[in-house]
Amino acid sequence: MKLVQRMSQRVVMTPLLQQAIQLLQLSTLELEQVVRKELEENPLLEEVPVENPENQENPDASASSSTSESAPVAETTSALEPASKETSSVDSEKADDLPFDLSSAVFDDHGDERTPVSMEERDELPFENLGRSDTSLGEHLMEQLRLGTDDKDVLRIGEAIIGNLDEDGYLRAEIAEIATRCETTVEEVEKVLAFVQAFDPAGVAARSIQECLLIQLKADPNPDPVSVEIVQDHFDELSRRRYPDIARALKLPLDRVMESVEEIMGLEPKPGRRFGGGDSRYIVPDVVVHKMGSEYVVVLNEDGIPRLRVNSLYRSLLRSNGDEARAYVEQKLRSAVWLIKSVDQRQRTLRKVTQSIVKFQRDFLDKGLPYLRPLSLRDVGEDIGMHESTISRVTTNKYVETPQGLFELKFFFHSGIASGDGEMVSSVSVKKMIQDLLANEDPAKPLSDQEVAQILKGRGLTIARRTVAKYREELGILPSHQRRLAPKRGR
Repeated sequence: MKLVQRMSQRVVMTPLLQQAIQLLQLSTLELEQVVRKELEENPLLEEVPVENPENQENPDASASSSTSESAPVAETTSALEPASKETSSVDSEKADDLPFDLSSAVFDDHGDERTPVSMEERDELPFENLGRSDTSLGEHLMEQLRLGTDDKDVLRIGEAIIGNLDEDGYLRAEIAEIATRCETTVEEVEKVLAFVQAFDPAGVAARSIQECLLIQLKADPNPDPVSVEIVQDHFDELSRRRYPDIARALKLPLDRVMESVEEIMGLEPKPGRRFGGGDSRYIVPDVVVHKMGSEYVVVLNEDGIPRLRVNSLYRSLLRSNGDEARAYVEQKLRSAVWLIKSVDQRQRTLRKVTQSIVKFQRDFLDKGLPYLRPLSLRDVGEDIGMHESTISRVTTNKYVETPQGLFELKFFFHSGIASGDGEMVSSVSVKKMIQDLLANEDPAKPLSDQEVAQILKGRGLTIARRTVAKYREELGILPSHQRRLAPKRGR
C-alpha cells in the first residue's frame, strides 16, 4: 500500500454533454415533445409568447419584438434572448447569487443562428394531407362477416380466422389450430375459410401466394382456363419465369402463354395492402432550403418548438431562508439552463451542417439528381470543424426540403466513382444513368450489364460489370435475359 500522485486525461460525460448529444439525434417533432414535457415538469421554464406584428406598437411589448416588420426573417432576434425587460433585470440582479453565470449561460446572443419559422408567412397544411383514420382490414372483413351470416358458430370461427390474418391479408394460423381453439372440426373451419375467402378484397385469407392468385382468378365469372392452369399446376415455373417450359407443357404458343402471364402479373399479391393506411408516415422537414436570387438560404423549422426562457418567479424563491427550497430552485434552474443551451446548440449545429451540405451540393440544387456529387461525413466535419460522429448524429432522422424535393439529410452522403476527367461522380447519379439507359432500351434487345458498362465508359465513367449488376439489382431491375421474356407493363 502506497500513496501515488498520477496525472491522466479522461473524457467526462457531463449531464450537459449527455443531454446535448441526446437532443442532437432527435427530429423536430421529437424535440418538441421533449421540450413540452420539460415545460410541464420544470416550474422555472416558461414559454415565450409569440408576438404578433399588430402588437409591436404596444409599449409593453418585449424587447425582442423590436425588429421591424420589413426586416428579413434571418435577422430576427435569438430565441434565447430575454422576452421582457423585467426578466432581464431580474436575472442581472440575481446572477451573482447563482452557482454559475446565468446571464452568460442563458442569454447568449445568437440572433444570426436562430430563425423562428413561426414568424414566417406560411400556408397552412391542406386538410387532405392530414392523416385520417381508415377502416382496417379486420374491421372491413368483420363487417362482411356479420352481414353475411347470423350463425353463431360461423361467426365464432370466422372471427378466429380474421383475427389470424397478417397485414397483407394472409392466414398465418393452421386450420387444425383454429379448430382446436374454436372446439370444432377441421371440416367446419375449411367451410368457413372458403366463406371468408369470398370476401372483398379478392384473395384475402389465403395461406400462400399461389392460393391468393387462384382465388383472384376464380373470382372472375369467366376465368381464363390457361391462367388458372398455369398458377395451379405450373407455379414453380412461373415464379422462375420459365415461360417457354410452360408453353411446352401446355402445348400452346408462347404468345398465348405470355397473355396469361400478363394477366397473372396484374393481380394483387398482397390483398391487405390498401388497408395499411394507419401506418402512413407524414414527414415534417427539419430544415428548409429556399432559393433567394442566386443564393440558397437555410431556414430551421422551429414551428411548434416552444421558445424558452427562465421564469422570473425564482427571484422570490431564492431569497427565502430555507436551504431546502433554495437547493430545489437551484437544481431546477440548472436543469432549465442546460435544456435551453442544449436546444440552442442543437439548432446551431443543424444549421451549420445543412449550410455545409448546401455548399457542397450546389450543382444538385441547381440542376438536379445527375449532378449530385460524392460526399462523406468527414468532408462536412472538416468544413465546419466538427467530428464525424457529430455530423452523423445531427443528420440522423432529419429531413430537408429543397427546390429539388424532400430528402433525408443522409441522402447527400454517398460514395463516388471516378470519371474520365478525374472528378468523382456520385453513385446515386450513376444509378440514375443506368435506370434511364434500361428504361429507353429496345425491349426485343435489352442491354446486358457489360453493354451498360461500355456505354458508361463512353461517357467517361469507368465502372465494372459487377458494379452495374449490383446497382441494377438495387434498382429492382431484372437481368437482360429475364427482361426479354418479361411481358410489357404498359396496359
